[in-house]
Amino acid sequence: MELALYCPESGYYDRLKNRIGRNGDYYTSASVGPLFGQLLAFQFSRWLAEMGPAESCLLEAGAHDGRLAADILGWMKSSRSAVFETVEYWILEPSEQRRRWQQSTLEPFTGRVRWFDSWDSIPPKGVQGVIFSNELLDAMPVRRLGWDATRKAWFEWGVGLEGDRFVWTRLSIPRDSDSALRNAHLTLSSELQAVLPDGFTTEVCPAAVEWWRQASMKLKQGRLLTFDYGLTREQFLVPQRAQGTLRAYHRHRISNDLLANVGEQDLTAHVDFTALQEAGEAAGLKTEGLRCQSDFLTRVALETRNDGSDFGAWTPDRLREFQTLTHPEHLGGSFKVLVQTR
Repeated sequence: MELALYCPESGYYDRLKNRIGRNGDYYTSASVGPLFGQLLAFQFSRWLAEMGPAESCLLEAGAHDGRLAADILGWMKSSRSAVFETVEYWILEPSEQRRRWQQSTLEPFTGRVRWFDSWDSIPPKGVQGVIFSNELLDAMPVRRLGWDATRKAWFEWGVGLEGDRFVWTRLSIPRDSDSALRNAHLTLSSELQAVLPDGFTTEVCPAAVEWWRQASMKLKQGRLLTFDYGLTREQFLVPQRAQGTLRAYHRHRISNDLLANVGEQDLTAHVDFTALQEAGEAAGLKTEGLRCQSDFLTRVALETRNDGSDFGAWTPDRLREFQTLTHPEHLGGSFKVLVQTR
């Protein structure tokens, strides 16, 4: 999955810039229009103001082509100039190709944006402000696991090669890998072991949990949040998810043929928000809330009306974008928002 998505020569995210939007394979909140970034900029400005005059920054991870960053910085420049002049915008981006796309998009903000290729390259002072991501963790490589009802044990689905085709192949899980699975949703009660059907499939993503742990450690003061597809731990092991949550997207169509069109289709699996929450709390963060995107953005939008702010008029275009971002049959119900604080 990591190679299919992130290989610099042939990975899905590095080969073509226009993967998102009407002419791509899927929509994101940022691709709907500038409103998503403007609402985030409004909320981030308020959070930074609460922290006082201390030096602060916004760190976005997985900025793709820089569109969301441009929307956030554009609104701050026009409506919160004092914040714009003092805040640093950092982008965590390991891909050279995507950094070039972002630098092109963000050329109007030269001098305001800094790039880092890993958590280790972040300055020792860490982040005072906001660390955030939008649809990043769902595309981190997962381990795909199946249930052997006879043995009452999990096995792992690996990828093999038959002729010129990729195929699924069953692998045993080494005993020394238990630590990677211990905190996932895989410890079953005897009652559940008795009824879980043979071949029931699910995923765990140690990479996302480790990413969240590192982000938590870098946050010295402020908030850590992510917008993503996801579930709480107990929601993974239910009958309607017998094939797991790992899916492929190509030209706005969903597919279960995960090994086809390698490098040409997106791969995504639901985030285990319980695992992220626990990782952050273990690092000393406090959970402020886990809510749907609709609820989060509606609360921000109400503040733009009640604040007497200079957010700007709610034009018909803005209202249409807001409906797409918050309607339960569009993006409002699909995405959840986890917010933790230090």
